[in-house]
Amino acid sequence: MQDVTDAVSARSGPGRPPAELLRRLRARHACDPVTHVERVPARAGEPAPWPAWAPEELRAAFARRGVVAPWRHQAEAAELAYAGQHVVVATGTASGKSLAYQLPALATLLADPRATVLYLAPTKALAADQLRAVADLQLDGVRPACYDGDTPRAERKWIRQHSRFVLTNPDMLHHGILPGHAQWSGFLRRLAYVVVDECHTYRGVFGSHVAHVLRRLRRQCAKYGRTPGQALAGSHSTPGQVLAGSHSTPGFVLASATSGDPAAAAGRLTGLPVAAVTEDTSPRGGVTFALWEPPLLPSDTSATSASAADLAPVRRSALRETADLLADSVVEGVRTLAFVRSRRGAEVVAANARRALDEAVPGLGARVAAYRAGYLREERRELERALLHGDLLGLASTNALELGVDLVGLDAVLICGWPGTRASLWQQAGRAGRSGDEALAVLVARDDPLDTYLVHHPEALFGRPVEATVLDPANPYVLAPQLACAAFEAPLTPADLELFGEGAKEAVDSLVEAGALRQRPTGWYWRHRERPEVDLRGEDGAPVCVVEASTGRLLGTVDGGSSHFLLHPGAVYLHQGVSYVVDSLDLADGCALVHAEEPDWSTHARDVTSLSVVSVRSYVDAGPVGLFLGEVDVTSQVVSYQRRRIATGEVIDTRPLDLPVRELRTVAVWFTLSPESLALAGVEPADVPGALHAAEHAAIGLLPLMATCDRWDIGGLSTAVHPDTEAPTVFVYDGHPGGAGFAERAYGTAAAWLGATRDAIAECGCESGCPSCVQSPKCGNGNNPLSKPDAVRVLDVVLANLAAATGPRGERGTALPRQDNRSSERSVTEGRAAETA
Repeated sequence: MQDVTDAVSARSGPGRPPAELLRRLRARHACDPVTHVERVPARAGEPAPWPAWAPEELRAAFARRGVVAPWRHQAEAAELAYAGQHVVVATGTASGKSLAYQLPALATLLADPRATVLYLAPTKALAADQLRAVADLQLDGVRPACYDGDTPRAERKWIRQHSRFVLTNPDMLHHGILPGHAQWSGFLRRLAYVVVDECHTYRGVFGSHVAHVLRRLRRQCAKYGRTPGQALAGSHSTPGQVLAGSHSTPGFVLASATSGDPAAAAGRLTGLPVAAVTEDTSPRGGVTFALWEPPLLPSDTSATSASAADLAPVRRSALRETADLLADSVVEGVRTLAFVRSRRGAEVVAANARRALDEAVPGLGARVAAYRAGYLREERRELERALLHGDLLGLASTNALELGVDLVGLDAVLICGWPGTRASLWQQAGRAGRSGDEALAVLVARDDPLDTYLVHHPEALFGRPVEATVLDPANPYVLAPQLACAAFEAPLTPADLELFGEGAKEAVDSLVEAGALRQRPTGWYWRHRERPEVDLRGEDGAPVCVVEASTGRLLGTVDGGSSHFLLHPGAVYLHQGVSYVVDSLDLADGCALVHAEEPDWSTHARDVTSLSVVSVRSYVDAGPVGLFLGEVDVTSQVVSYQRRRIATGEVIDTRPLDLPVRELRTVAVWFTLSPESLALAGVEPADVPGALHAAEHAAIGLLPLMATCDRWDIGGLSTAVHPDTEAPTVFVYDGHPGGAGFAERAYGTAAAWLGATRDAIAECGCESGCPSCVQSPKCGNGNNPLSKPDAVRVLDVVLANLAAATGPRGERGTALPRQDNRSSERSVTEGRAAETA
């Protein structure tokens, strides 16, 4: 094995040129799977002089790390931050955003021995990476330290009292630092800068929660000597003029991937005016970017059932295709990172790649591993070490490694399935390339409407601006719990309500009415001894521990919101390439017992959904078509699961489950059609359910093209006659309490969204519908009924009438006044198909 390892290591020096590697990968297929190749040219860097206020000690430390001068965008952002402005630097991957905030923050720490800095990262891996970077500078008196859930309790007191550069995450700030603010009073009193890294990840419900955590942080800074909202102390005449105890808010320095309108997004996140630096002046190596569509399976393999859905053509799994590409790249001596959308998918890709490599060269499979959330701390750290030191040649990872961790030495990135946004796509692609060298990125399409659309419409990916970050701090399901947390930390005052923004007074009134707060002349007080339990990530419950029944060994964790789908009795659970079958799931105790087993089948949970309209916010009257935005109540339950053959996808059987019902009040967009308009379009009454169901699936699949969401962030339901609308209706709703902004985005871009949906269905080469157009991997009704041609007719009716009512671009102008619709307790039980988030 050592000989094999040495041989591959010798071959993995500079790796093959991207064009040559891509040619060899394509040659392994009888039919060319590449639909498009985009060449992103190399770019020269534009350096700038060091700022005059940067101390020589800091310049020398950066020089030891190989940084002889900053790039212009780094210097510009650092100057703004040091001059007292809140700033966001939104540039590409590997553009050196870290220097943009390290420069003003560390200069201030060196100039003022009392100042402190707080760094926030969305993942522990990124915080650990930044800790290494700051510690390597070896600056006296800075004493950087990570403070998160993995920090031993024996070290926490020392960090609170002595560290001046604390690296943590929003969860720890929310659960640990702010509730214990008295212990952090000295640190908060002297806080000069708050660094918010990878701030584009704070979107949806998570981003809305983090926005209020930052407001709570500003509030505590004011309590200990800083006034939230007050501008920083003007331009610095001397280094470090933001002195400890000065009555100004800490300076916020945010780093983001390139995104639409980063200044506005950063302003919503922090509640402060933020200047944006967006021109990337760093050097960049060229990237060869290929769009890859796996081939169709032979008809005798794909036909596994008598149903029309199962007889549809099926493409080779993107997971298997990615695993083969990962194995082929490792054999070629190319260090490769494969991004996979799910934890289970990362395990499958790594396991299949290891198996293929060991068959080709025994022992080579040990150079490939999986990386995902849910691993124990020791496992994560060992994998990060092996990756950084080159012990691993191939890694299959979830987006846990998408963010700014310094992955030195990677030559190629495989992206298994559309990652949800163009921002994520370029973040992941940017992980490859070392010191300006050429790199290869491959997007492997899943058998999914959006993926299929994108690989055949490269103009939707390349040369287009990235999406704006969507978050809604006014979401009452976020605002009220966050105000409860703030009241626990210190009584709320009228001035605090202004800090928390729109809807704060109404949320406080609701908390008083519910008995959570008590109003007194001096403010609103938390009434309970225990602090509020609020999950920032909206994962619907505490994590469920996965325990091996025979040994009691803790394998990992799964968030509560996914446990019904991933850990139901009989489910197959993967951990580091080893298969386990779930024996029991105890939701009350948060524990699933499993045993090791290698079945030749996989499991797929199925659920049923009902929906009732609560209220209508705004609508468009387009004659026989209506477009609506409003609140809905969604009730769902996982009722069964299928076992399918791994080799062929054949359905073995369907087994019942008895799991609790889940209820969700959220925001939805929906459209209605009159039966007469459908009849005129040629849709027979018997085909209406299948037409609406197919249109719903495709609309859900294409919404991530318009909004910063993932297919799994949203759900939908269609019905031939809905009791609340009394018409054929298609709903698409946010899969988070109170909504996450995705339905609003869909409503605002309805013409473009539904137009792309219509094109994706019409342009698909299948006859009756397939996963590339109208079938869904998470349909609660087993993709039945579906009618592909009638879905096109339905969308033609909707688009034609919307265009007549709103203009060719779908502009709606001023929304109509909000109108409350009748609340309905009835469930949709007949003539409907459902898809849940």
